[in-house]
Amino acid sequence: MEKENSKQPITVINGRHFSDLEGFYREVSHLLMKDEDWQVGTLDGFNDILYGFQGEIIWKEAQKSKEDLGFHLTKEFYEHKIRLGKTFNVALIRQKRDELMAGKGQTLFEILVEIIQSHQKITLILN
Repeated sequence: MEKENSKQPITVINGRHFSDLEGFYREVSHLLMKDEDWQVGTLDGFNDILYGFQGEIIWKEAQKSKEDLGFHLTKEFYEHKIRLGKTFNVALIRQKRDELMAGKGQTLFEILVEIIQSHQKITLILN
């Protein structure tokens, strides 16, 4: 028998609702920040909003997101930051891009999953 108080909030991220990082940010902003007047726009910002959440996150269509937020988009993400230059640690970003190109670096999908899993009060289920 289930205890009534044991129910944790459940949030469903639907990979069909986005195909790039900006779309992911819009999706999670809509789901996790309903009463806020700003939206997530960076990986650090995404990590920050998760500190206020506990419960279960179900990522539906995770395989689609894994492909959408995979190698090509991640390479483009790093190269865009390199082009922007000064506001970023270009040497570190080049290193991350080079690791990705060598098959050793993380994709954006893997980075997002790692961010979610780093929060002990959140259970992530990839569907």
